Amino acid sequence: MKKAFVILAATLTMSAAFAQGAVAQTAASSTPAAAAASSADVRAAQHQQRVEERITYLHSALKITADQEPQWKTFADVMRSNGQTMADLYKQRVEGEAQRNALDDMKQYAQITQAHADDMQKLVTAFEPLYTSFSPEQKKLADTTFRHPDHGPKGPAQHPKHKLKPKAKAPAAAASGADAASAPAAQ
Repeated sequence: MKKAFVILAATLTMSAAFAQGAVAQTAASSTPAAAAASSADVRAAQHQQRVEERITYLHSALKITADQEPQWKTFADVMRSNGQTMADLYKQRVEGEAQRNALDDMKQYAQITQAHADDMQKLVTAFEPLYTSFSPEQKKLADTTFRHPDHGPKGPAQHPKHKLKPKAKAPAAAASGADAASAPAAQ
């Protein structure tokens, strides 16, 4: 009987060791994909947080009144929906990066660009009734805020990715005729 227990214990111990080895091997082989998915999830959450910060900022900056809350809610909901759409598309982009070829990459970028254009149209449609309800003071605030996106949370001036850098001037002699024709005129 003792011998049976020893054999059973040894068998269980060995099977546990093999199972741990298989789990470790599976985890090791899926680590890059899991890391990419985790990173994409974190970025999506951060993106949604920035959208919420922008909604809060705009609500305050535009001095939304109680009477304007229904139009504001519609506009804010569209901003949230658009943010989720973009977060999902960028997450797909990150997760599929290893399998994507150049053609797939272009197609996916076109899909993101089209979704952005569609989302902007939805935002315009939602913003129009809100803007129409604004007082002259609010319209001036909106005009300034939307004309200068660097005002407020995570606008280009406050976001490290969008810091403006001085442009290096290329020597005139080095520019070819094609480069000079496509370059904007100096001011």
